[in-house]
Amino acid sequence: MADCIFCTIVKGDAPSTKVYEDDDVLAFLDIRPITRGHVLVIPKTHATELKDLDPDLGTKVFRVGHSLAMAVRQSDLKADGANLVINDGKSAFQTVGHVHLHVIPRQSGDKLRFVGGLVLRRSNDPKGTAAAIRAGLERLESDHS
Repeated sequence: MADCIFCTIVKGDAPSTKVYEDDDVLAFLDIRPITRGHVLVIPKTHATELKDLDPDLGTKVFRVGHSLAMAVRQSDLKADGANLVINDGKSAFQTVGHVHLHVIPRQSGDKLRFVGGLVLRRSNDPKGTAAAIRAGLERLESDHS
């Protein structure tokens, strides 16, 4: 879709800080993160809402999100958990018309920091954060080898 920012990112015509990519799925840091390491996982094929998304591709998006949620636990971000969220449709607060899964790292006792992140949404060291997540993915892969 020509006016979709996520499709523009997929094409390489808009900047992003990528943490994972394969033939079907792309994951990159949210430019307005709630917590450090907040990643968006998107299908490379445009789907505005879940009703437009092929279920098999949706499965791939979730699998990548699952791996990233595990990776942030293995990373130097030291997450204790993660929220995985899809806002489906405008009534569910979807702000970009392209299906995307939020992977939001969490730490025990971070409720106030989390609420502050909802308000401030500022990026903190995107290159270092992406490198930490990629290192977490590598650790996760080596643990499963």
